[in-house]
Amino acid sequence: MITCALLLSTSSIVFAGKADVVGVDVVRSEADMFRFSVTVRHADAGWEHYADRWDVLDENGNVLGTRVLLHPHDTEQPFTRSTTLSLPMSVKKVTIRARDKKHGYGGKTITLSLPE
Repeated sequence: MITCALLLSTSSIVFAGKADVVGVDVVRSEADMFRFSVTVRHADAGWEHYADRWDVLDENGNVLGTRVLLHPHDTEQPFTRSTTLSLPMSVKKVTIRARDKKHGYGGKTITLSLPE
């Protein structure tokens, strides 16, 4: 019984898990400019455990850009944030990953081809 109560009292932190990318919308605005709107799902549990960034990676895993998330989104799940990036013309496909403050990377990612 004590174990159950202890688990229930910490469940929001224990089960918040890793941040998942659940949607991406990319719009090309110029030859090398792209607007990324990324939807992330994470059971944010206050300032110690929340999704704190998402990254755009090239096919070799190099970080092309990052959107830092400055606060928890406890009551807004999933949530979408955007940024505009200038990408090398050689990049044709990207992967979007999210990170949370406690577990780092490792949640669901989305890989997609950039619009022509």
